[in-house]
Amino acid sequence: MLNNILDAVVQGILLGGLYGLYAAGLSLVFGIMRLVNLAHGDFIILAAFLILAFQRFLSIGSPFAMLLVVVPVMFILGYVLQRFILNPVLGRDILRPILVTFGLSVIIQNGLLQSFTADSRKLHGGIIELSSFTVPGGVIIGYFPITMLAVCLLTIGGLQWMLFHTRMGIAFRATSDDPSAAGLMGVNTRHLFSIATGVVMATVAIASVFTGIRASFAPTSGSDCLLYAFEAIIIGGLGSLWGTLIGGMILAVSQSLGSRVSPAWQMQAGHLIFLIVLLTRPQGLFPRRLDN
Repeated sequence: MLNNILDAVVQGILLGGLYGLYAAGLSLVFGIMRLVNLAHGDFIILAAFLILAFQRFLSIGSPFAMLLVVVPVMFILGYVLQRFILNPVLGRDILRPILVTFGLSVIIQNGLLQSFTADSRKLHGGIIELSSFTVPGGVIIGYFPITMLAVCLLTIGGLQWMLFHTRMGIAFRATSDDPSAAGLMGVNTRHLFSIATGVVMATVAIASVFTGIRASFAPTSGSDCLLYAFEAIIIGGLGSLWGTLIGGMILAVSQSLGSRVSPAWQMQAGHLIFLIVLLTRPQGLFPRRLDN
């Protein structure tokens, strides 16, 4: 019984790395622009399909190698979308950008359905997907989940370092605090917002390769990614990158423990934890603004 609980906790922590990757980009764009991107999950699935398409076109087996192509493509896509579609609708009215991102979500899903049909697809990670090792206590840890967590830590650590140790990060935090004042100091907020969305799209590409290897995906799978990202952010705290990672781990551990009780409780347990945090501590467990 104890080993079963320990295994559930360990597997949940490892899965929390994926949820942390989902949430990091969404948290960053909200912290800088106060933009709620309802198409965030669909961009993850779009990137996964791009990896699949480039694999076939270039005849390269490893989906990880495709990140060298897809990460720059997603960065450029994010920059263009923000510059020409999202920037014009940003302002005091938060409803306009929400409606635009909802429209983008619909367009992406229908575009993927037209291009790839509704069939589920999967990326194949090779030997790392099947290899594992056993730690004291009899817990089996796969190399793929631990790689997923390590990449998440490196990604969030890199974003945190950029925000607090680079001029661009200082500009991000200044713009987050007061866009008008930052503009008066010479910051090109439209360009800066576009770069921020490009960075977010790069993290989306990283998340997509792990999503595609871990489980099958379809054009309509983006809603699940978006839901996990939102729940991780709310649990961890708005504006806190490390908080979103911890929130993702809490969400994943609760799902893992729930699945040991009953398969029907796997998702329900995560939603229940989310609801409890939302009702008792709506600011999240580790709230932090980008300018603090």
